[in-house]
Amino acid sequence: MVHLVIVIIQKTKAKIQRQLPGWYRENARELPWRNTRDPYAIWVSEVMLQQTRVGTVIPYYQRWLAEFPTIQSLAEAEEDQVLKAWEGLGYYSRARNLQAAARIVVERHQGSLPANLQALQELPGIGRYTAGVIRSIAFNQPAPILDGNLRRVFTRVFNISTPIQASRTEKVLWEIAEDLLPKSDPGDFNQALMELGALVCLPKKPLCDRCPLAGDCQAHHLELQESLPRRKEKAPLPHLQVAAAVILKGGQVLLAKRPPEGLLGGLWEFPGGKQEENETLQETLTREIREELNLKVEIGAFLGKYQHAYTHYKITLHAFYCRQVSESLQLNYHTESSWVPLEELENYPLGKIDRLIARQLLSE
Repeated sequence: MVHLVIVIIQKTKAKIQRQLPGWYRENARELPWRNTRDPYAIWVSEVMLQQTRVGTVIPYYQRWLAEFPTIQSLAEAEEDQVLKAWEGLGYYSRARNLQAAARIVVERHQGSLPANLQALQELPGIGRYTAGVIRSIAFNQPAPILDGNLRRVFTRVFNISTPIQASRTEKVLWEIAEDLLPKSDPGDFNQALMELGALVCLPKKPLCDRCPLAGDCQAHHLELQESLPRRKEKAPLPHLQVAAAVILKGGQVLLAKRPPEGLLGGLWEFPGGKQEENETLQETLTREIREELNLKVEIGAFLGKYQHAYTHYKITLHAFYCRQVSESLQLNYHTESSWVPLEELENYPLGKIDRLIARQLLSE
């Protein structure tokens, strides 16, 4: 497969390098991060765009740069302020890594993002792809990139039939990305490939009649575009039942802050946890509050049921009004706790489900 792909690349390389930039100039969307060469702004946009739609990212990107216009301002911000600005984008480790990296850049690089590959990849959250985006778009260096759009385009153009998740496929795709990249205007070429995948070479029903590479696309000639890229079948996601406590006292509600590592790290939440085998939801909640906060609570009325899917599992969360019975509170899992007036809940960074609970509380 590798030898055949190399032969096809050599035959079509010059043509692809010639045709794609012209198509991009005529068809590229107007996006705010395309109006700058500021490495910081480009870095922020790429981190936000990871696993998030462009339309969702645009307002977050604009608000973020208004609130944290420089790497220095991000480095100096409070974590809660950063997480609050990120709230709703999900994958919160991206925000934590951005701030951790900003602090390193201030400390080691005088507040300017480095152009060197090794220095970039030493920063939290920056891998080979993000480093390639920054180097090619912000610094005009011939650095290859490989994201979901490029994987799909390359797999189809060069008829790569091995599963997209396979390590050998990944190696071949990176070699293609490097071999195709021109020395002049590498950033525009990389953006053209991403734009082609976003607008034309779609995951389903690709618009081959609009594609500038259709004449050289092996999958198009063989009518395989609908079946590529090939993927290994995924196991169904586990579905967890979770209970959460809305503990009220004198117009205030108890929030607890999750540890910085792991899922939703650093966010505040209504405490609780997952249901174990042969437990009722009320038993789950009693146990979890005792284990996490050393509190005894009296469980009251059912508040609501909420569903959400994370990367590796789905949850259905059941929220209950609760009343604190014991006085002592000890943090065995969380890093902080706070009795928050209901009208101030909007000021705390919460995950999606906890925000829904907060809004329901305020509406009632």
